[in-house]
Amino acid sequence: MQSSDATPLSDGDEQLLAALLDGMEAGLCAFDRDGVVTHWNSEAARILGWSADEAVGRYGFAGWAARRADAEEVLALLLGVMDGPGRQVHEFALLTKDGRRVLVRTQSAAVHGADGHPAGVYCAFSEVHAQIDLERSIALSEALFDDTSSGVVLIDADLRPAVVNVYAAKVLHSSRDALLGRPLGELLDQGAEELESALQHVLAEGAPPAPSELWVSLRDDTSGKRYCWRSGFVRLGSPLGEEPVPLGVGWLFHDVTEAKLAEQEASQLRFRSNQLHRAALAAAEFEEPMEAATCFLDFALAGFAEHALLDVLGDGGRLVRAAATPAGASGPVLPLAGAIPVRYGEGHPALQAVERPGSVRASFGASAAADPAAAGRIDEWAAARRWPPGTVHGLCAVLRSRGRTLGVVTFLRGAGRRPFERADAAFAEDVAARVAVALDLTGRLG
Repeated sequence: MQSSDATPLSDGDEQLLAALLDGMEAGLCAFDRDGVVTHWNSEAARILGWSADEAVGRYGFAGWAARRADAEEVLALLLGVMDGPGRQVHEFALLTKDGRRVLVRTQSAAVHGADGHPAGVYCAFSEVHAQIDLERSIALSEALFDDTSSGVVLIDADLRPAVVNVYAAKVLHSSRDALLGRPLGELLDQGAEELESALQHVLAEGAPPAPSELWVSLRDDTSGKRYCWRSGFVRLGSPLGEEPVPLGVGWLFHDVTEAKLAEQEASQLRFRSNQLHRAALAAAEFEEPMEAATCFLDFALAGFAEHALLDVLGDGGRLVRAAATPAGASGPVLPLAGAIPVRYGEGHPALQAVERPGSVRASFGASAAADPAAAGRIDEWAAARRWPPGTVHGLCAVLRSRGRTLGVVTFLRGAGRRPFERADAAFAEDVAARVAVALDLTGRLG
């Protein structure tokens, strides 16, 4: 749309302008000062069904693209923009070529000639539902990154965070800006490789069919605590190409550590209770009480420890080894012949358990045991306590029956397991109570 004294466009400029207008994702029409349609692009033709040949040259929308009752008001709104600054936004109904009414949202602005005076109006429009879908998508995106109670991280194609929401920054113990562009290996200690593998799979193959649970630990967290994040992934592709180009991955996760730990504790408790029940049924079939005592230890070892030692109080109040798992094997617990006292040093956990009486835990240290150079020091630590080589964690529980201390049972774990915890001590004390009853029966029968 040009004024009479404007410089005319060349053929190449006209072709470029036509290509730009037809390539727009919104319908576009233009009117001169008198309200006659001068431009009509292909998106406008798609939305309303009227071709450019049918639209250009018509006065307003009356009788073809709008109802006559609405046409004058619509044209007045559009041409009125020439009397004010900036753009104006309106919503009104237009008619398609087959007679359907379509609610559109328009942005219109004045077109000025070379003399600076309004020469007409251009109007860009789209169907309201499409605009609402876009606004909803934008609103959803903003809500996810501000108000949601789940972690949302956009990972770029180089597997580095590009956008991080408030919840994710809190879970990762950092600020949102500090996380951007950092390799995942700098943020996570354990679990970084699993997460990167999942992201690579999503970029290459698409999102997995179901959420996955990742156990991770944070590199900056000195406590070494492990977290369980239930994670879902969405591949992000550009809609502008003929084939979607991967832009990265949307990683959505929620911290379910407390729920998973509670679930694991419940499963562990059920298993241990079942083991004690089975042990009681099996022990009832033994004629020898010592065999019943070792039966309880055999069932207790499953999923609990690698080794078990049974020491009873002999003459003079010294502990004598009565049964143990064989050296270099994790079971079964076998009675030992003879009555040679065990040479425990002062302050040994077994002696402390007898003095309390109760249970005592000892550990070389999980972090220290992870050092490959610590194997020799671990064996020295275990040998000083008269425990098998490779022992890293020990738990001693006193044997009590009828108000008397009968001995100590010791459970041992290697470097591949966690230190004994309070729940483990409770289970060991439960086992020790049953073993003590069997040992007491041995003395009464004797």
